[in-house]
Amino acid sequence: MSTSTISEIGIWNAWIFMIVIIANFFWFVALVYSIFLPFLLGSIWFYVGLSVFIIGILILMSATVNFMTTPVGQLIQKGVYKFSRHPMYLATFLICLGTGISTASLIFILMSIIIAIYFYYEAILEEKYCLSKYQNQYKEYMNSVPRWFGIHK
Repeated sequence: MSTSTISEIGIWNAWIFMIVIIANFFWFVALVYSIFLPFLLGSIWFYVGLSVFIIGILILMSATVNFMTTPVGQLIQKGVYKFSRHPMYLATFLICLGTGISTASLIFILMSIIIAIYFYYEAILEEKYCLSKYQNQYKEYMNSVPRWFGIHK
């Protein structure tokens, strides 16, 4: 019988922090890089990218309000969390992707995809934590709400 827990400190847990650090590094680089990108005003790329960006902003704002209005220690299951277990990651990806599309920057779109890959692994780590904390309640939530919007298991 093992007494090991998910919160046990050890050398092998360092990779968890590296995923978070690398994802945040790419997010920061994308943020700085976006300052120097010109928008293609009047082009179809601009309007498509702007639409994706606005959808991302709306999801992020809604998720933030849902997060802030849920009591501490309680599982968030309202608002956009009814449609996605990780709406903040989804929103951040859409914001980055929308910026990349509206500037027609393949580099920025590639950075958005890299960020999404790291968010995927962060989401898996969060789900393991939530399973250990909320147990059956989170299992039921996982079975009824997709990880990403509209993408079921």
